[in-house]
Amino acid sequence: MKWKVFELTTRTDAVDMISAVLGDLGVQGIEIEDNVPLTEAETKGMFIDILPELPPDDGTAKVRFYLDDADDEAAILAGLREEIEDMRSYMDLGECTLTTGETEDKDWINNWKEFFHPFTVDEFLIKPTWEDVPEKWADKRVIEMDPGTAFGTGQHETTQLCIRALKRHVQKGDHVFDIGTGSGILGIAALLLGAEHVVGTDVDENACVAAEENRAVNGIAAEAFPIFAGDVIGDEAFREKIGANRCDLVVANILADIIMPLLPVAKEFVKPGGRILTSGILNTREAEVRAAAEKVPGLRFVEKDAQNDWVCLVFEREA
Repeated sequence: MKWKVFELTTRTDAVDMISAVLGDLGVQGIEIEDNVPLTEAETKGMFIDILPELPPDDGTAKVRFYLDDADDEAAILAGLREEIEDMRSYMDLGECTLTTGETEDKDWINNWKEFFHPFTVDEFLIKPTWEDVPEKWADKRVIEMDPGTAFGTGQHETTQLCIRALKRHVQKGDHVFDIGTGSGILGIAALLLGAEHVVGTDVDENACVAAEENRAVNGIAAEAFPIFAGDVIGDEAFREKIGANRCDLVVANILADIIMPLLPVAKEFVKPGGRILTSGILNTREAEVRAAAEKVPGLRFVEKDAQNDWVCLVFEREA
């Protein structure tokens, strides 16, 4: 489908007012482009694998909106121009030029791929499925990734922390339970490190599809890494389907608010002496998670690793 795209060049200070005007005029969605970096408060707690590098912020912004044949283009543009003239009397709108073009539907699902390139985590080379292995990393263990809409290219600190925790704790022949598997990257890494069997679960069915595709592209058999959609915390029947007391390791790279109620559930999935590897935890939430673990009988804290603002905490089910 083709859309008419309108781009208004203005000042970042004026973006909110212009957005409100467009909303009042019936425009249902807008796109804002500026070079304002995210603040520390904005990025904390966000699961973002890839952030584009921005040029210096010069105070300008572009507001784009899209209209199709069903929209009253003439009325919307006339209303916008009238409001702009009024706003000029009391605020700086910058050059405030309006350009018009035409565009096809954007492939929002795949546009992020231009930022995803091969990189390493210790001995692992994690690369997009659409790129070749760089010659300088030909000796690395390769994990192929096309996460789609699932979390987990491997570039986020929490994923790297979990990969390194798996390196320390996976033993040959281990059975691993990957809760919140996302793209499947941690399950794949566990198998490459010597685990015999991994079960992956995720509440997002699309993530399960992505994990299954990544499993296949890495040459891993479905029986070695079965993946199920379901809620481990809230669905007892789903937990029974997975089976308790048979895993050597549970790995959960989620968020602190989910990990805390997950801990007593995860404990039931590991054998005595088995370990629970958790990440997705901001360092400001570490104390809360450890306090929650202390309330789970028979669960003890083993170790902590950190990278930037994130931590990985490992707990053990006592024998």
